[in-house]
Amino acid sequence: MDCPSEHEQMITEPLLSNRKGGIRTLPFILANEAFESLANYGLFPNLILYLTREYRIDAAKGAHVLFLLSSATNFTPILGAFLADTYVGRYRMIGFGCMASLLGMVLLWLTTFPEARPPPCVQFSYNCKSATTLQLLLLYTAFCFLAIGAGGIKSSSLAFGADQLGTSNSLEHARIRESFFSWYYGIVAASVFLGMTFVVYIQDNIGWMVGFGVPVVLMILSSLSFFVASPSYVKSKPKASWITGLAQVVVGSIRNRRIKLSSQATDKVDYHTTGSMLLVPSEKLRFLNKACIIRNPQEDLTPDGKASDPWSLCTVDQVEDLKALIKVIPIWSAGMLKSVNVSQGSFLVLQASTMNRHITSKFEVPAASFPSIVVLVITTWVVLYDRIIIPLVSKVTGKIVCLNLKQRMGIGILLSTISMAALAIAESFRRATAVKEGFPDNPNAELHISAMWLLPYFVLSGLAEAFNAIGQNEFFYTELPKSMSSVASTLQGLGLSAASLVSSFIVSAVRDFTKGEAQESWVSSNINKGHYDYYYWLLTILSLVNFIYYLVCSKSYGPCRQEKWLNR
Repeated sequence: MDCPSEHEQMITEPLLSNRKGGIRTLPFILANEAFESLANYGLFPNLILYLTREYRIDAAKGAHVLFLLSSATNFTPILGAFLADTYVGRYRMIGFGCMASLLGMVLLWLTTFPEARPPPCVQFSYNCKSATTLQLLLLYTAFCFLAIGAGGIKSSSLAFGADQLGTSNSLEHARIRESFFSWYYGIVAASVFLGMTFVVYIQDNIGWMVGFGVPVVLMILSSLSFFVASPSYVKSKPKASWITGLAQVVVGSIRNRRIKLSSQATDKVDYHTTGSMLLVPSEKLRFLNKACIIRNPQEDLTPDGKASDPWSLCTVDQVEDLKALIKVIPIWSAGMLKSVNVSQGSFLVLQASTMNRHITSKFEVPAASFPSIVVLVITTWVVLYDRIIIPLVSKVTGKIVCLNLKQRMGIGILLSTISMAALAIAESFRRATAVKEGFPDNPNAELHISAMWLLPYFVLSGLAEAFNAIGQNEFFYTELPKSMSSVASTLQGLGLSAASLVSSFIVSAVRDFTKGEAQESWVSSNINKGHYDYYYWLLTILSLVNFIYYLVCSKSYGPCRQEKWLNR
């Protein structure tokens, strides 16, 4: 049962209280997120091999399915945040997410049983049976529950942990909140790395049944970790969502579209809340200003001065919040297109599976573990950049030196472009080796070419993420009003969701345009007959165009707040 109010159960110092919330609840929330991330990231990297080898789904179609799954997994947290904030509350949303994720993982584990998938056969032989409708229905239902579960947990976990620490602005509380955020992101990063290595290794060496069973156990532990501390949690009541506020501005401006605006002073009064620093709206995107004009105080306002219909009359702050969001969308879209390159992981696993991945004569790195290099590069670069490079350069120059946010995002997009060129070159050599060694018809044969050819791509891709993704998060957080901090935290996830859909469209278009009656498509299931190198060169060209697009957007945006501060 939810508490009567947001923090009524907490005394003045909840961190030391014997009642609701406090530090003692944080380990349970962190354990919940750690086990959930470990389970999910142990499943996703190898799914392309599972689809192509066990279900014999075409590589392009399999990638299309995983692009849609990735898109849904990144979009459902936004929907989950809206529902948690507005209707059900964060505690119930996380609980629902745990149950949905667990059900999805159990269903996916059930697909490993012989009756639930096509019978085994030699890949690309003519007597292979396709999956039945019921078998595919079980598989896709599992994917749906995994996406729904991710939306429940990831939308509310961090905010729910912050709820336990209260709303005090004391120095002690601020330090503990900062420590919680650091531990949260650190644990998630460690879980991602372990999932991509430990769980994937089990799948490759013990089998799918055990490999998919481990995430089920991990998800059970995640759910138990969360629910065992239920009596001790602060369970905040849902309140109005930022999505509702932005929607009200759009609806209000449309309803008031007949109001004429003038650049000169008029007798029209703008509606604003008491104590607001914004008394009149800006002149940019003036059409939206119609949403905050008071036409008839007797009809538009209640006796206590509030809007009688918030869908017809909004505050100046609401209008300016929407304008700020619209202003950052072009730069957001450039980052979204950059994320298309990151979403090519399924094809990379297919490539790595054919290459020599032995570190020693007895130990072979799983193909699906190579993307974990990106996580290591991001973590290493963040430490080097923040703790060594910037302090050293600043000491040498005698002044504070740092790249501004737009420069960091631009460098990330450029590095991402170079990484795709490196990947195209590596694939060209890999394919040439396959043809030279006589394996054009056997895409599963191990070639005498080291998987280290893929290392430049992963390193450059990791650096690109460290510059652009982290820069984007900070850019959205600093450029959008503080009242929209929740918006800022969801924009990148929305970009990843959109990038997966764009990637799916590009793959489908490439497959349709390059496939002929006697010609394999560039993204053929037989990667030795296809031309993935051409496909990567296409993405390189698109990335270069996107970099130019970003430069235009960056110049049009003007100086951001960090630049203004640095130039003082």
